[in-house]
Amino acid sequence: MTTQPNSDLERFFALLVRNLAAINPARLRQPMTLAELRESIIPYRANRRALQLESSEDYELVVMRLCAGEGGFAFAEPEEAHTDFVNELGSPNPDLTIVERHRKAVVALDQRSVARALDPKPELAYAPWEEQVSHAELTKQAEADAAETYPPVKDKASQCTHCGARLPADRVVNYCPKCGQSQLRCPKCKAELERGWQHCVGCGTPLRGA
Repeated sequence: MTTQPNSDLERFFALLVRNLAAINPARLRQPMTLAELRESIIPYRANRRALQLESSEDYELVVMRLCAGEGGFAFAEPEEAHTDFVNELGSPNPDLTIVERHRKAVVALDQRSVARALDPKPELAYAPWEEQVSHAELTKQAEADAAETYPPVKDKASQCTHCGARLPADRVVNYCPKCGQSQLRCPKCKAELERGWQHCVGCGTPLRGA
């Protein structure tokens, strides 16, 4: 007997995993920006029926719950963004605009939750993947990844490129904690980047690890 996701958040996470797997299975192990999640991976208009959400406000509320770490499905960086989501959800009337304000926040999926979502079940109805990776193979890989701490995605430099302050080595570093300047810069033209980009929008330089 199969188990259907029984909450808005569970359905959202299951569909998020499904959409990422259909795009590229490797994306399941890579952090994404909140803007990317909302605008291209699981946008409301294209997924509202599957999500069973009545309004865009309900959608934004579920996104807030995901970013706040509810259910342990994902975690958001920087810590300030995670804290803001937790605090806002605890208020009597949560301000949904917080999702747009933190559009550059990074969201990483919990790999044990990913492995559970990938457990082959008829109701998931995965579309064929270009890489022809089976559910069993991807689940095995996700479980192996979960055995280790999710690797932080950070800039290679250990010091801020603007003020020279030492950067934290144990977490995602988007902005300097001292001067607040972005640490995601093109190595060639120094244009500001967003995490997950494959090429610089300024000069077209291919990016690795951004």
